[in-house]
Amino acid sequence: MESVLEQLARIQIFSEFALSLFLIIPLVLISRTVVTGTKYSPILLIVIFGLIMGYALVAGGVSEPGLPDFHIVDVLSKTTIIALMASFFVGGQELRKLISKLHVEPDTTYAHSEIETSVGTTLTQLLYIIRAFLLLLGLEVAHRAITGNDDGAISRYYPLLAYIGLAGSILLVDFKAKIANKKLHMRRGVVEMLFICLIMIATDYLSFWIKPTIALPQIFFAMLMSCGLGAVFYKWRKGATLRALLFAGLPVVLAANFMIGGSRITEVFNISGMNSILGFGFFGQLAWMFGGIALIMIFGKTAHVRNLAPALAGGLSHAGLTGACTAGDLGPIAASRAPIMINMPFLAHVFVFSILAVSAERGSLMMGPSLVVLAVGVALTIMSKRSLRAANGNDTKEINGLMLFSLGWQLVALFGGFILLSLAGMPLGHTAVAATSSLSHFGLFAATQGGMFGIGMAELLPFIFAMPFLVHPFVFYVFGKAMDKDGHLHYGQVFVLAGIGVVGTIISLAAV
Repeated sequence: MESVLEQLARIQIFSEFALSLFLIIPLVLISRTVVTGTKYSPILLIVIFGLIMGYALVAGGVSEPGLPDFHIVDVLSKTTIIALMASFFVGGQELRKLISKLHVEPDTTYAHSEIETSVGTTLTQLLYIIRAFLLLLGLEVAHRAITGNDDGAISRYYPLLAYIGLAGSILLVDFKAKIANKKLHMRRGVVEMLFICLIMIATDYLSFWIKPTIALPQIFFAMLMSCGLGAVFYKWRKGATLRALLFAGLPVVLAANFMIGGSRITEVFNISGMNSILGFGFFGQLAWMFGGIALIMIFGKTAHVRNLAPALAGGLSHAGLTGACTAGDLGPIAASRAPIMINMPFLAHVFVFSILAVSAERGSLMMGPSLVVLAVGVALTIMSKRSLRAANGNDTKEINGLMLFSLGWQLVALFGGFILLSLAGMPLGHTAVAATSSLSHFGLFAATQGGMFGIGMAELLPFIFAMPFLVHPFVFYVFGKAMDKDGHLHYGQVFVLAGIGVVGTIISLAAV
């Protein structure tokens, strides 16, 4: 009898792997198909389809809230750090080249295949999406297996799942792409896998060892190490692993997260005070996003996508805009600048996570240090406007101004949100979730998801984080219209949306 149950368990885990693959990959592809020829990013549809899928699985009786029967989806939903590490590494490279004024010749050893396998997706892009799925799964379970993470019965299958994921990603070759040296390209991908896994293990132990002193999350150390490696190896040519994670890592992570979030829709609305959290998340995102854009337009004297998209991707550590930039949806200049702007605010996270970690331990926000950091953010934001105004189209000056804005505005939005919600009387755990959602802030998402503010908030986060993504039709409409007009955003649209965000945020705070 025991051997029969064991065989059934093995069959179940492989069936679950196949089902997860055929749920998430088509979800991403359909999202790309629907937005083809429109002004929107696939991220928007991934949110909607993911929520619908998660809700349907629970409503149809296939699973329960949280999708406990879908272990693979749960594993993928917690690979946020891995997806971000690719951006941190490239951002470190770009920062080193910018600060040291180094010139590196563009990589001409790789040319994508332009064969369309589904509407809006080429063969190369399809393979990136599948490889990202396999990489995220393989690297995460390998890390869990090595560190001895016990997740119940599924833990025994971690070594096998790691083998399937990593071996599959290596063997998946884009036979139509023009690669100067395929063996070298593959070896680079293997080296990138190795370093990601080593960083994951090292940062896991580091966050555990330092926890008695200060509960800094794993994402903080992963950011520092990835960015540092990028600065050291600034000449590194991207291999198969980095290319796949940069293009499809965030969409796959978001698809898994929003499936789990959708499964908790009915559960979330039964929690006291949830309307204020959802309201602040939705309207706060309008306020921080379009308020920041309006400030750059008015005082920085620039309304071009090449500046505004990476500025707000970095200034909010914004998941959707980051994914759109790195995938190239908003042009090549925004794509090249986004990794720099994403990394820049994370350099200040030694203060951010220190204050929030201590606040989490005491159960309330440390108001004094938070106000100091907020004041620093305001000062940096003002400085950035002067720098942008004086740039006059100069690439280096624009990037310097955007770096200041990314750092300053993130401190303003992050601590401004925490301070406002704390003064309104919202509990710290709810405040963390509301602030995370109002920025679509990936770093804070990873920290909260890791239990920084309690397991209860971590379980509710995927759905609450998804709700502000309903702002994205406005975001991508405004940016899409700009792409049709030589990259310039419409002033009236930005100011109206910013105004709606401010008014909605005030109403949400009053309802706390």
